[in-house]
Amino acid sequence: MLSFRGKKNASSFDIPWRYAVSPTYRKITNPNGIISFGMAEHSPVQADIADYINENVTFTPNSLCYTSTATSHPLAPSLATHMNTYFSPLTHITPEMVIKCNGCSAAGNMLAFALAEPGDAVLVSRPVYGRFELDYGVEAGVQVVYADTDPYEVFQTGCIAKYEEALEGAKRGGINVRALVLVNPHNPIGRCYPTETLIAILKFCQKHQIHLISDEIYALCVFDSGDPDAVPFRSVLSLATPELIDLNLVHVLYGFSKDFASGGLHLGFIISHNAELRRACSAMLRFHSPSGTAETVGTAILQDEKLVSRFIEKSRKDLASSYAIATTALDEAGIDYIKGGNAGFFIYVDLSPYLPPSSPIISNDTLSSGREREFVLAQRFLDNGLFLHPGEEHCKELGWFRLVFSHEEEVLREGLARLVKTVKGLETVGYDGDVDVRITIRRD
Repeated sequence: MLSFRGKKNASSFDIPWRYAVSPTYRKITNPNGIISFGMAEHSPVQADIADYINENVTFTPNSLCYTSTATSHPLAPSLATHMNTYFSPLTHITPEMVIKCNGCSAAGNMLAFALAEPGDAVLVSRPVYGRFELDYGVEAGVQVVYADTDPYEVFQTGCIAKYEEALEGAKRGGINVRALVLVNPHNPIGRCYPTETLIAILKFCQKHQIHLISDEIYALCVFDSGDPDAVPFRSVLSLATPELIDLNLVHVLYGFSKDFASGGLHLGFIISHNAELRRACSAMLRFHSPSGTAETVGTAILQDEKLVSRFIEKSRKDLASSYAIATTALDEAGIDYIKGGNAGFFIYVDLSPYLPPSSPIISNDTLSSGREREFVLAQRFLDNGLFLHPGEEHCKELGWFRLVFSHEEEVLREGLARLVKTVKGLETVGYDGDVDVRITIRRD
């Protein structure tokens, strides 16, 4: 009844733990509900944006029109001004360089269609945001090839050797790598790439004539963590020169969902010098354009420079406070994590000491890659009312989980208490030889 690709896409819902559990916790009405440390949203500041929209945005008949392909609409110029102000591009960003779409997932999908054939691949270091397999694969049929880095070497120039190795391996397997996807600030590690590493990556892409897709959706979610050695954010737009790389190979993704806590607006952007690429992507806006109402809201926000400055400052202070609360709790519990975070909503936590042992049921063979052990631990957390996504960030080592800390303080502290309760219980009694191997299918 379905096409091959239709069946393949439908089968993604059968992958264990592929989709996140929705939070149900409410302090008063449902205190035993589930707290999710899996969804990367900045909930404490969402009310600020909602209040601003209610008080300052006026919708007109044009807000209900199909406006995304109209060059006269003010959203693209407003976004260009925003990028020129906060991203320090070497070349002035013009409205013509901006493609508007309904979110960064849509932007990745559009780039996959425009740059690659089905069966081609994008190159990504790991660990990394786990949904690129969906963004680039579900419709365009583009694979993800992982460079075999670990959480500590992702930001070092030595990662280039791992990129080279992965690229050569893909070639031997007959896989054509069309682009390298970079996440800066990094998801899930929560740090920014040093300048020297970004330059090395630009040179690598130029050497192999592959595109660089720099996902910079967390660009302004950089906060003071108290670490004097923390690396500040720097966009590839501030580094890419014709001497380093053909500018037609460089494309930046940006959106409203993180910096403006507005994922529900579905506003994303591709910024590129490549006119041919922009033309190809514009042809797909029939399916991926933002709504006129979303454009009206986005334009109002970007044009209010005082709001943007004030909101970014408040967001950063809230993230710094929440990060301090979370890392203090982890330190006190003796739980290891990647130190030096200063960006994004997450901490990459090493929970490998709490994985169940391998067994005939839970193996480490090449077929399962041992992920069932992470599923078992994730189920223990869920039994205690906490959701952490197992295996989603594709770390080569088992036991690493992304912990999203950008919650209201009361929710964050309660979730951390449930995390510590679970691991301390495992330290005390272990799994008692009774390993629960329930594999639960989770959907958004």
